[in-house]
Amino acid sequence: MKTYYKPESSELTEEARKSVTDGKFITLPSGVTHYKEEGEGENYVVLVHGYATPLFIYDKIAEALVKEGYHVLRYDLYGRGLSDRVRAKYTARFLAEQLRDFVSATIPGKEFVLVGTSMGGIVTTTYISLFDPPIKKLVLLAPAGMRYRVPFIIRLARVKGLGEFLFALAKHRQERACAAEMLKSGVAAQEEYRKKYSYYAQFKGLRRCTLSSLRHTLSDFESSARGYDGVAKKGIPVLIIWGTEDKTMPYYQSAEMLKKIPRAKLITYEGSGHIFLYDEGERTSADVLDFIRE
Repeated sequence: MKTYYKPESSELTEEARKSVTDGKFITLPSGVTHYKEEGEGENYVVLVHGYATPLFIYDKIAEALVKEGYHVLRYDLYGRGLSDRVRAKYTARFLAEQLRDFVSATIPGKEFVLVGTSMGGIVTTTYISLFDPPIKKLVLLAPAGMRYRVPFIIRLARVKGLGEFLFALAKHRQERACAAEMLKSGVAAQEEYRKKYSYYAQFKGLRRCTLSSLRHTLSDFESSARGYDGVAKKGIPVLIIWGTEDKTMPYYQSAEMLKKIPRAKLITYEGSGHIFLYDEGERTSADVLDFIRE
């Protein structure tokens, strides 16, 4: 992999996909979806990533789960990674429908554990609420969806026209993975994260799709609340892990989350940031595995 790719410089074509050896592709009702299937057996775990970073965010957790005998599936949300940059409103329902279609196509009728991080928390809970799938347990890692003090720049980005301008203005910061700055495991880890992210950010449409997700999923607190309420009503066992130094989804939201899902188990990571699942893969994997085995 070269050091960095120029953001939004390449078309995501069939030829580009043919050069990819890491993963598979499946055509779902709304578009082509890139995914990885690892491990064997009948104990399935499905991993749903968040706002911008595609399925590689789960590299360390997936490896740990496979070593313990789990059958792991993870995929790129539409608009991210190597999945189609679908022209649609990126609502929670739209992304939950992708999850429904993906599971129906790959493990139809199977029970499974579902894991969502950040915006993936909204996607997974909306999916459960709307479609009542056979979920054994749900794991939420620094989940989005609770009302919080939205930064001023994000409020501006919601405004049509202004958001497009701001995203274009900040393209190099966004697409060189500013999230890497939150990694606490050192400069080398940050650089590795940026290089991986840069490869996927080269494909046109990421900016448009993430802006739509900001407006129609992350900012739609009413829709998110319905998803979390639905999970609470179904009584599914839920584990929540959150870092106290999370600057993206601040830790104080965990109190509101526990009001929504009072039976959930909360594990607090003192001093950890938003992407601890990548930064602290061993620790996160151990806690997730303990919960799944209970």
